[in-house]
This record gives sequence, C-alpha cells and structure tokens, in this order.
Amino acid sequence: MTDNTIILPSKPKIIKEEGFSGVYEIDSLYPGYGHTLGNSLRRIILSSLPGTALTSLMIEGVKHEFSTLPGVVEDVITIILNLKKVRFKMLVDEPQELTLSVKGQQRVTAAAIKVPGQIEVLNKDQFIAEVTDKKGALDITMRVEHGLGYIPKEALQKEKVDIGTIMLDAVFTPIRRVNYEVENMRVGDRTDYNKLIIFIETDGTLLPREALERAIQIMITQLKAIVGFQEPEDIAALDGISPDGESLKGGSVDADFLKTRIDSLGFSTRTANALHNANIRTVGGLIRKRAEDLLGLDGLGEKGLQEIKRTLGNFGVTLK
Repeated sequence: MTDNTIILPSKPKIIKEEGFSGVYEIDSLYPGYGHTLGNSLRRIILSSLPGTALTSLMIEGVKHEFSTLPGVVEDVITIILNLKKVRFKMLVDEPQELTLSVKGQQRVTAAAIKVPGQIEVLNKDQFIAEVTDKKGALDITMRVEHGLGYIPKEALQKEKVDIGTIMLDAVFTPIRRVNYEVENMRVGDRTDYNKLIIFIETDGTLLPREALERAIQIMITQLKAIVGFQEPEDIAALDGISPDGESLKGGSVDADFLKTRIDSLGFSTRTANALHNANIRTVGGLIRKRAEDLLGLDGLGEKGLQEIKRTLGNFGVTLK
C-alpha cells in the first residue's frame, strides 16, 4: 500500500557563519517544497524584519540637498549618501537625535557622531566627508528611527518641518543580501526530495541566524492566522460582538471603530510591529484577543500590553 504521508523536514542546520553572513540548510523537504519554502522565507527576510535608518537631517548653512559647503570636498548629496551607509543599533523604539560637529582640517568618519546611550554606531570607520580648510566646520543634526521595510520621505513627513530640514527615504531592513538554492537529495528510495540552502548577509545590527529564525516565526504566525474558515458574522458572535457592532455582553461598540487600522492608534514602533507580525491589523481584531494571548506575541511584553490597554481605554474599549 502506498504511503501518502508527507514527511516533515529537518530543522535548520548551520553550514557556515562568518562575520555577518551565514549559510543554512534545511533538508528532507517534500519534492517542490524547497522552492516554495525558500522563496517565501527570502521575501519575508527582505521585507518584514525591523531595523534602524536615518530619516532626516539638518546641516548648518545648508537649505537644501543641492548645495555645497565651503572648505568641504564632498557636496551635500554625497555627504547624505555616506551618512546613509552608517549602521545604527537602537535599543529603544522612540526616534533619537544624533549630532556631528567637527572643526578644522580633518577626515570625518562615523566615529565623530555623538550618540545617546541607547544607540551604537557599528561601522565607525565609515567615511562621511573631508574638511580641507583649517577654518572649515561641519555641523549636522540627524534623526534616526526604528521601522520596517522601505518608507519614502513623503510618508515620513507627517507635518511641516523647519527650513533646512532634509527628509530622506528610509530603508529600515537590516538585510544586505539573501539568496537560496535547491538541490535534490535521497530520502529512502526516492531521489527527488529537496535540500534548501539559504545564504544571508546582514548589516551587523542583526545576526543572520536571528534573521532566519524571525522569518520562520513570522511565516508560522501568518499561516496560523488563516487556518480554518469563518464567516464575519460567526467571528463577531464568537467574540461577543454582533455584526452591527453591538456587544453581546450588554455594552456597545462603534462598528466603524472596529474597522480602524492599528497603525492609526499611535502605538510605539515595537508594539505596532508585534501586532503587525501577528496579523492583527484592526481594532476589531485586537479586542478579540485576551491579555494572555497578547503577552505571548514575540516582541510585545508587559509594557506593550499596558500600552494597548491604555490606548483602548481612551476609546472606552477593553480587551476580550
């Protein structure tokens, strides 16, 4: 009798780790699953891992990016491009302000950037500019933020900024390169099973092994969220809310408010990312969760839970 069971693959194996790059292997994948899993993980690694990026800056004496500075070899655009290559590791979610101030003839690198204790500059030897005039100076105020994916400067500029502030497109991903290969391997009598080999290189703010682990966890969370089929009316009834927004427990919830996007509630970046990774996108989806369910989300914690309760409480809404 034919065995129709699809065997489970092995756990990831470390083939090679060197610096901020790594090679990992998952074998015994059912035929065809190598490309299915490899492509999915690659897309998640590239798009869904949070990181830190420079979002705006001000250079003393400069009103726009198409300018030059007296006594400095590089023009403003080149200085900006060099600054965007500096890699920051943030231990907090709130935006941080950094400064760079040098005077006199010298070669300026990222080591000259003054940072608060919550931020670390990883590549301090990154070249920024060269001041050739003994009386020359370079004074820059920068803003770095924690975020996800790519955000154009138009989306970052939520309000009017001061004259001289240069907004920047932000690439938050900590991944420099990721690729995969699929090879055939033998499992029992069959030779068409797949071996998935994944190559990952990060910018140093995240280890490649951590990038793979987080991507796998994100995929598992997304798949768990779509298991089974339920009609909207059934979901609402299970959660104590009627389809018209009326609470089955005696209270009342605005139906339009249930459709409000989580992004618009003003949560911190860490809390918003944790909810996003758990596929919680609206207030309706959030209030269907119990406190213990939210505590189990990766990256949330007790502080994030209290933030959620406080924010929902401002609208007269509580968790399930």
